[in-house]
Amino acid sequence: MKNNRHLWEHDCALIAAQGALAGVDEAGRGALAGPVVAAAFCPGEGFFEDSGLGELCSDITDSKLLKPAHREEILARLEGWRNEGRVAFAAAAGTVQEIDELNILGATRLAMTRALESLRRELPRAESEAMPLFEQVAPAARLHILIDGKPLKKFPYAHAALVKGDSRSLCIAAASIVAKVTRDRLMVELDAAFPAYGFAGHKGYGTPAHCEALRQYGPSPHHRALFLRKVLK
Repeated sequence: MKNNRHLWEHDCALIAAQGALAGVDEAGRGALAGPVVAAAFCPGEGFFEDSGLGELCSDITDSKLLKPAHREEILARLEGWRNEGRVAFAAAAGTVQEIDELNILGATRLAMTRALESLRRELPRAESEAMPLFEQVAPAARLHILIDGKPLKKFPYAHAALVKGDSRSLCIAAASIVAKVTRDRLMVELDAAFPAYGFAGHKGYGTPAHCEALRQYGPSPHHRALFLRKVLK
């Protein structure tokens, strides 16, 4: 593998010590518009024993370090592996309304919970049953959940956190790509409905052009009211 070998080795060691692993990450947390999207990624049994897959994972890293076309290419590869039963992954969103009601942390936590719930439905039965129900926290779930960043309070799943995990863990990096591509596609769809804001280009982030459009046209229904105070003051 290339210089991302440490991501593979990190998760290989963790799986050897802990058992099955799911990586979780989000995209869009700092944007002015659109949902926050989270994804959960779980390699299948024996995934890290296949050196050929290891070589094909050598370009998987933090989604922010990859060009859009490369992210799309990697997601297509992951989707092929999912169809073959080699991996499982799922994405879910926290809506703009939920961001305004729960704040961005609460909406991110909700998106991550939804992503894990969707992932659980894709997992083999033995791994799925090892995860707790929505309302429960498992003190020692067989599926080791690893989340990018800091530990989450009031989260319904037992988990560990890894700061800058998308550049340290292959599973978190893969989740970051799934989340980023999923959200980018949603923002392109929003651009077709609200072309004045340029969502397809900046994906809802606070670029100068986006802020100027906000001042000129006012917010759309897909802008986050809590995030616009400095822009529209």
